[in-house]
Amino acid sequence: MSAPTTHRSAEEIGRTLAGPRPLPPLGATREVPLPEVVTETLPSGLRVLAVHRPGVPMVEMRLRVPFAAPGSVADPAFTARAELLSSAMLTGTATHDRVGIDDELAGVGAELGVAVDPERLLVHGSGLAEGLPTVLDVLADVLTGATYPEPELLRERERLVERISVARAQPRTVAREALQRKRFGDHPIALEMPSGEAVAAVDPGEVRALHAEGVMPRGSTLVLVGELDPAEAIAAVGKVLGGWTGAAQARELGPPPVTAAGPLELVHRPGSVQSQLRLTAPALRRDEEGYAAYQLANLVFGGYFSSRWMENVREDKGYTYGAHSGTEFVPGGAVLGVETDVASDVTAAALLETRYELGRMVAVPPTADEIEAARRYAVGSLLISLDSQGGLASTLAALDAAGLSIDWLRERPVRLEAVTPEQVAEAALEYFAPERFTGVVVGDAEVIGPRLRALGGVE
Repeated sequence: MSAPTTHRSAEEIGRTLAGPRPLPPLGATREVPLPEVVTETLPSGLRVLAVHRPGVPMVEMRLRVPFAAPGSVADPAFTARAELLSSAMLTGTATHDRVGIDDELAGVGAELGVAVDPERLLVHGSGLAEGLPTVLDVLADVLTGATYPEPELLRERERLVERISVARAQPRTVAREALQRKRFGDHPIALEMPSGEAVAAVDPGEVRALHAEGVMPRGSTLVLVGELDPAEAIAAVGKVLGGWTGAAQARELGPPPVTAAGPLELVHRPGSVQSQLRLTAPALRRDEEGYAAYQLANLVFGGYFSSRWMENVREDKGYTYGAHSGTEFVPGGAVLGVETDVASDVTAAALLETRYELGRMVAVPPTADEIEAARRYAVGSLLISLDSQGGLASTLAALDAAGLSIDWLRERPVRLEAVTPEQVAEAALEYFAPERFTGVVVGDAEVIGPRLRALGGVE
């Protein structure tokens, strides 16, 4: 007979007579396991990216149509028309009303949505893989035959005015609008949300005209990711969307001006009990040399929960629930954003600590341990973001708009592993020096103004 075995707990297994068993070091992630992307440009000028990503019997879709305002100056009327177009695009076609569109999609477990910003119109959705032909049929019907029925359009206009009114009462919206103006002046990218008055003045005919002149396949990109055969999917797109044509090129947004360093702007919000701190400076594009080192420097400063800035203003001082720094990519460039919300009575103190941490990035460069923790986070978060079909589809659409392929993703871990502490120190010195920044502080100027002015660098 064999000797009876005794059950050991996980804690017992993890220990030896000498103490806890040491964990083995994490190995380097050399490559992101990603599928191949099949790409084809159709005769209409529409670029199609199809990816076989099994796992769940679904397909994710992202259609990006460049949709910039004409000219180099923000146009409030255009922004209002574009916002209403995106809200009403799925309300009816020559063959289906709103309910008919919803029923067609629901029958194959699918949904579609439309969003717009100063750069592009985005039609996004997902559905059962076997229902992809139906989704493409609905998409083609909307792209080529959206009628924007007047009763529906007027209802959407009323709802949109109400939503804008609610949004403009939020302090984060006020801070975002002030920051964009500070960054980019009167460039179209600065106007992300129209006024309610501008939307209320939009005529239905203007929306239909904007669709006819602006929703163009040439220069647009359609991404499909899921349980599909890429070649068959592209052939289906070519057949179903063959009627979506147009001689004009979809209008790309021109590069905004480079954000200039300078004093912070104090934006008065009477009666506010909180302040919004928003600092910003020029940053690096994904494809620029040194981006990996810059990314790690940003993580050490404020890019994740264990960052220096978060440890200071949340864990140590208790000034805020959250503080974050990150990169926004704009045509031709990028900007670094540093943001947190704090109580009015600690606004000046929080700004002082923020400037201190920026200066510490220059004077006390990130240590090897800080860099390694940031590196592991960067690689791990990348893998998590690409684990789903939707995450991969959105990332591919964003990269393609920036002129990058899936190979950029595959090589990310290698580039991050190759970064040295010296390179991170150089990035910190170049991109996090306090004098490079400008920004806004939104709050009750009568309460926070005296201390901010005494602190200096705020006007």
